[in-house]
Amino acid sequence: MARMSEPSPYVEFDRKQWRTLRKSTPLVLTEEELTGLRGLGEQIDLEEVAEVYLPLARLIHLQVAARQRLFAATATFLGEKHPDKQVPFVIGVAGSVAVGKSTTARVLQALLSRWDHHPRVDLVTTDGFLYPTAELTRRGIMHRKGFPESYDRRKLLRFVTEVKSGAEEVCAPVYSHISYDIVPDEKHCVRQPDILIVEGLNVLQTGPRLMVSDLFDFSIYVDARIEDIENWYVQRFLALRKTGFADPDAHFHHYSSFDDQQATAAARDIWNSTNRPNLVENILPTRPRATLVLRKDSDHTINRLRLRKL
Repeated sequence: MARMSEPSPYVEFDRKQWRTLRKSTPLVLTEEELTGLRGLGEQIDLEEVAEVYLPLARLIHLQVAARQRLFAATATFLGEKHPDKQVPFVIGVAGSVAVGKSTTARVLQALLSRWDHHPRVDLVTTDGFLYPTAELTRRGIMHRKGFPESYDRRKLLRFVTEVKSGAEEVCAPVYSHISYDIVPDEKHCVRQPDILIVEGLNVLQTGPRLMVSDLFDFSIYVDARIEDIENWYVQRFLALRKTGFADPDAHFHHYSSFDDQQATAAARDIWNSTNRPNLVENILPTRPRATLVLRKDSDHTINRLRLRKL
């Protein structure tokens, strides 16, 4: 059993305890597929998928079924003609820059889409809901890109509301990490998914009005020590000099010629001026709201989990 000390809304697990909750859930990913899902610098392997993500997929599968029964009960109360109509199950995935939340979202999407009861699983990142560079510049907040005010939160809320309401097609803007801007005339369209995963820095934030987090049926926070995340950010920055930054059209192309010492200094400057303050002020305070916290060690492996049970 998981460790419980005093009455708490949470129950904590180490990896050995958590993996037993997989039961007979089959491993449906291959090493080749996992390689395509793994983010830059990520160390996730099939053992971690089996011991961490398969129990999680089983939990979400059970919650999808339970949530549909709850929606049906409300629809019956309201006298709707089709109370058994399926409502998209929405999952939020939050966490810092460079913590690995994108890999978590992609692996979860791949696993959940193999279940017969909910094969249509779509993934949308909130990057597409950043204001375009021109608008951020006009507002004087280009230096605060990634902070809550740099997103069109109304547009994001409207998008998730329309998906959850069963709209036939809902489209989200697309963001380019090369140009560091919204891609004109490009859209990612969602067509009545069984499950929608929304991944982003600030998706668990609350506010005085309805927020996108209020529409989540399940939420995940990918967590780690701030010092470890900083090191991962620097390592990723160094690696990107030879990949993404090498493109002449890349927003950060000027960093591609930096040596290790220069690039490390630049990465730490960006981290300390933007990413760390955003994490401490806006992202980390939302951690208690997550249904499940995945806690990473310095080598990127997930060895501790905290599930909200109340």
